[in-house]
Amino acid sequence: MDSAAASTHASPEIRRSAAPRALATEAVHAGRDDLARQGLHAPPIDLSTTYPSYDSRAEAARIDAFAATGAEPEGPPVYGRLGNPTVARFETALARLEGTASAVAFASGMAALSAVLLARASLGLRHVVAVRPLYGCSDHLLTAGLLGSEVTWTDPAGITDALRPDTGLVMVESPANPTLAEVDLRAVAHACGSVPLLADNTFATPVLQRPAEHGARLVLHSATKYLGGHGDVLGGVVACDEEFGGLLRQIRFATGGVLHPLAGYLLLRGLATLPVRVRAASATAAELARRLAADPRVARVHYPRIGGAMIAFEVHGDPHEVIAGVRLVTPAVSLGSVDTLIQHPASISHRIVDADDRRGAGVSDRLLRLSVGLEDPEDLWTDLDEALGDAPLRTPGARTVSAVSS
Repeated sequence: MDSAAASTHASPEIRRSAAPRALATEAVHAGRDDLARQGLHAPPIDLSTTYPSYDSRAEAARIDAFAATGAEPEGPPVYGRLGNPTVARFETALARLEGTASAVAFASGMAALSAVLLARASLGLRHVVAVRPLYGCSDHLLTAGLLGSEVTWTDPAGITDALRPDTGLVMVESPANPTLAEVDLRAVAHACGSVPLLADNTFATPVLQRPAEHGARLVLHSATKYLGGHGDVLGGVVACDEEFGGLLRQIRFATGGVLHPLAGYLLLRGLATLPVRVRAASATAAELARRLAADPRVARVHYPRIGGAMIAFEVHGDPHEVIAGVRLVTPAVSLGSVDTLIQHPASISHRIVDADDRRGAGVSDRLLRLSVGLEDPEDLWTDLDEALGDAPLRTPGARTVSAVSS
């Protein structure tokens, strides 16, 4: 753009209010605050892997500063593995929604968790205390010790006793995958003492809870799920303080688990509708949970106290027949999309967890996990009703609705 055009399209100064903004407003505007000043409405996508610089001394100084603290380099970008402007917009927005100083994005949720474990291990703190259930691959990563970590599994009441001098992390997921078990995050954070608490907030999203407000130092998301919201992007992110964020950026730079810029763009776009999507899907889920609880073909329904769009339910009959019987609902792994998904955790998402550990965490062989989307609730209920078919009926008194607590 030439100077005349730049003058013509110059933006007025944007006034900043000191008043806090509602989450719905932040979801729309966070990460985009500078666009109007640039004469833009939609965020740009920067696909560059490298960036030109004629000042190699300044370049060296910026790289030295990054190596020292992990802080995002001042000035122009350097290289795609150090950071990307489009991804940085998403990180800024997610940090604002979670109420943390920083957020660091990765290629997937598992890449994000791996970076946290590597960051703690780099300080000689390889021991992890964890509460089941967790997402099946998170459970496997900890149990198998693939990154050199050692895990002690416990319930929330046993966290303090499980801590060791080399404990680098306490990990919980609330509501948990797939049983929707909930923990008291504030009580757990207190039990952790000085050890950082990592709370997986994938199911709740910042719309329903913000773990940092309850003492969690790290908030993990599989951004693939509700943050993206349309089943078309893989990503992960950790919301945290700036000190931990710097260490995570250094791990990301060293290991290369970067989020692609196009994924960063899609995730930022997804955040704009996150509150609307979560609240609408949650209303439908609450209604479906009520109907499932009243259905004699259903043994038990798990639906969290804080609400949400996830339902877990156990059937008296064969859960595989229910999976095979849906027509509108999509039988697929993952969750948080605009369409409703159903899966059998014992066969897929938690198959990698030892069967005894899986059942001990409440993941029964008859449990189904339903991620409720944005379809009409009557259409969804018709499909579920038909899929349940002529399944065996319950015995009197066997059915309960439960917001399960670990």
